[in-house]
Amino acid sequence: MDRLRAVHVVYARWCPHCVPLTVESMERVAKDLGATYVLHDIDSEADEADELVRKYGDWSDDYLVPQVFLEFESGKFQHVLTGRPEGVEYTRKAISAFLRSELYIALKEQSASGAR
Repeated sequence: MDRLRAVHVVYARWCPHCVPLTVESMERVAKDLGATYVLHDIDSEADEADELVRKYGDWSDDYLVPQVFLEFESGKFQHVLTGRPEGVEYTRKAISAFLRSELYIALKEQSASGAR
């Protein structure tokens, strides 16, 4: 498996799905996996945030936040989460599902084995 380099979160400070829920959860994920943690605020870093979402995420002119991406050492990006418009609790469930996913479990095993 390609080694994880960074966890990227496209977010807005005013978004209850983003702060603190996704921002804090993904900060822990990055720490647990030994990866760099990168925040892209749509209000102050719109160009970078838009490019990431346009290339790899759930893009529309008025896209949903948060969106979470994994960046691997090969340069590959993988979109793993978009906030849920149904409500914050649905975004919380999406985060929980990611934390139970085969991908996350494999990344944790890779990190624990010192493969980084």
